[in-house]
Amino acid sequence: MGKLAKLLLGLGIVAAVVLAVVVFRRGWQEPTIPPAEEPPQLESWRQTFSETDLDLLARVVRAEAEGEPYDGQVAVAAVILNRVKHPEFPNTIPGVVYEPLAFSVVANGEVNKPANASAVQAAHAALNGWDPTGGALYFYNPSKTRSAWIRSRPVLKTIGGHIFAG
Repeated sequence: MGKLAKLLLGLGIVAAVVLAVVVFRRGWQEPTIPPAEEPPQLESWRQTFSETDLDLLARVVRAEAEGEPYDGQVAVAAVILNRVKHPEFPNTIPGVVYEPLAFSVVANGEVNKPANASAVQAAHAALNGWDPTGGALYFYNPSKTRSAWIRSRPVLKTIGGHIFAG
């Protein structure tokens, strides 16, 4: 046996003796496993919102942001949720979505088409707290609107073809 092997064997025996002494003095105790931490509540939104809310939110995302980058889709959902929390807007997703003149996709019926997988995922992300807009209450596509009022809102972020404003 080489010197290293003898040294390791000797250290192993010493470690075993030390362990035996500790166990003898303290008595054998089953190792305790610390309690598991609560997993993050990835779907804690279900305490406030329903599946119907999720579906409506996802349908608006599909109608307003289909073809936009994923973070732009999440941003559209986040704007709706930011409005729900804001005192100047209705305090429900349907209230915000169906507020008169709020979303052109309601007026043109696009909101009634089913959501796609990306829109559902984006709605989930927003409901779980992701807001890529930094708190925007409005969004618009500058190539599709001539509204001086919406263009006067302070711009917070541009994502894809949408401008997100406060």
